[in-house]
Amino acid sequence: MGNSHSHASAPGLDMHRAPRPLALPRKRSQAFSTLTLGCAPTPYAPSLPSYREYPIREDASVSDREEKRSFDPPPLYALSTTPDLLEDGAAVAYKAFLKHCPQYQLTWILDALRRSDFARLDRSGETYVDYMGGSLYPESLIRVHAGFLTRSILGNTHSVSNSSRLSAACATEARQAVLAFFRAPPGYTVVFTANATGALKLVGEAFPFTDGSSYVLGADSHNSVHGIRKFATARGAGVHYIESTPHGGVDVSEAQAVLTQHRPRGNRAPCLFALTGQSNISNAKNPLSLIEFAASQGYSTLLDAAALAPSSVISLTDTPVDAMAVSFYKMFGFPTGVGALVVKESFLARLERPWFAGGTVDVVQAPGTIVTLTSELHERFEDGTINYLNLPAITDGLRFLSAYLPFLPLRLSSLTRHLITSLSELRHDTTGAPVVQILSRQPSKVVRSVGEQSDSGSVVALLFLFPSGQMIPNSFVEYAAQQHNISLRTGCMCNPGGAAALLGLRQAMSDLPCDATLRAFEQRMGRELGVVRISLGLASDFRDVWRVIEFAKLMATDIARSALWEEWLGDKTGVAL
Repeated sequence: MGNSHSHASAPGLDMHRAPRPLALPRKRSQAFSTLTLGCAPTPYAPSLPSYREYPIREDASVSDREEKRSFDPPPLYALSTTPDLLEDGAAVAYKAFLKHCPQYQLTWILDALRRSDFARLDRSGETYVDYMGGSLYPESLIRVHAGFLTRSILGNTHSVSNSSRLSAACATEARQAVLAFFRAPPGYTVVFTANATGALKLVGEAFPFTDGSSYVLGADSHNSVHGIRKFATARGAGVHYIESTPHGGVDVSEAQAVLTQHRPRGNRAPCLFALTGQSNISNAKNPLSLIEFAASQGYSTLLDAAALAPSSVISLTDTPVDAMAVSFYKMFGFPTGVGALVVKESFLARLERPWFAGGTVDVVQAPGTIVTLTSELHERFEDGTINYLNLPAITDGLRFLSAYLPFLPLRLSSLTRHLITSLSELRHDTTGAPVVQILSRQPSKVVRSVGEQSDSGSVVALLFLFPSGQMIPNSFVEYAAQQHNISLRTGCMCNPGGAAALLGLRQAMSDLPCDATLRAFEQRMGRELGVVRISLGLASDFRDVWRVIEFAKLMATDIARSALWEEWLGDKTGVAL
């Protein structure tokens, strides 16, 4: 037989034995009410019993007072980042920045958030500019979640015990929170996965590709999107790429032409179009209108929103894609190991899984061949036991992010434009040659008000250059940044098509031998491949950008750069690289 599921015994339904009396719930939003400074969170289904309905002792009045003290967030002050809070040199730069970008001050609430929930950044002196790799978690989210785990007893959802009922309620509430956050209309459900990659793999392995099918995708996509082509070709489908522009992303007319050329015909073999909402290397945002166009041509549609969701509003009501993949750690930092496929139930029902597992079935004949899948569609795709201990943090994290999301496009686009302008103006002190080469797409739209969306992300992909104009090795840049407490990333960012477009290596990419390795490719090109990526996010402020610019000025100074170079060569890692 298969597993016994607790979803049929959710809170409020009859049990085989009566549960213990439940105390009145403590509203979860109290932990965030001061933190959000009155910003209304995304509404979640009010009729759903809160998973905060847990048993407590009758003598818990003292512990309740202690709990309130421990969960009240630090006081917030409605102050923008001001010169007196900045280190020497930054104050003058900040004043000049505000003259060109006065609207930045409208995002003061994020400065308050930086002091309350991300104070560890300033205590440690670390400049974190790798939000595309992973967002930083707010400290209050960890406190709230740790407190809930400390007080609660959670069990495997594949049972009907009280602890399992509580876990099932957490999972149900988290699903509804995800649907509400992305403004999903009726007909959508949520499949929890390990990450966005896991969500994309679910679609790839179960999509009914066949002879005559097409899989269309952009070259500027993550490897997890490229990987679906293995499932497509194994079933006889054709794989067709939309080339990247020199600065990343797709050209709309070219994309429409490729989609039209390879659309379903004749026997109507199922075709899939995968769109990258925002590139993790080129900073390009692709127009979501391409999803509607592809659907009109008969395609099923898949949106990789891993890089888009952390700082952009996504409405599935406005853009009813068949399936969308996200990772929550990229949105609000915690927890890692949980992602989601937000998907139409009608699309999910058409997928054909190549196997079954614990949690996905109702009856299994053993020995034999009979398998009856569970009646719940989303459970058919959640192999084994879901990450039930961390799902409550998804609900709280989405509520947290919903309060600050309207401010992020204005703030991040302002900082990104300033960073690009400042770096582009830097010159070497010996030759006057540029210090950096900006490769990624630059914002063309000036965001001026809260709630307005930007036309690009907050990623800057670049190369550092020697005074001669040759590329400085990325491994040296990474070493030098580490010495100055700057967390950035170098490489191809698991996006070979986007990297090849930015670096002008599309022809070299097409000429790769079948047994190619990165080392051989680099030896052939005579240099390290990849870029330096600086990405901003939820907790970024002017100080972070200023420190990156100051670091770049060091690279422009021959004496300072040479000293770092000698240190790097003397380091064992430097010699090996």
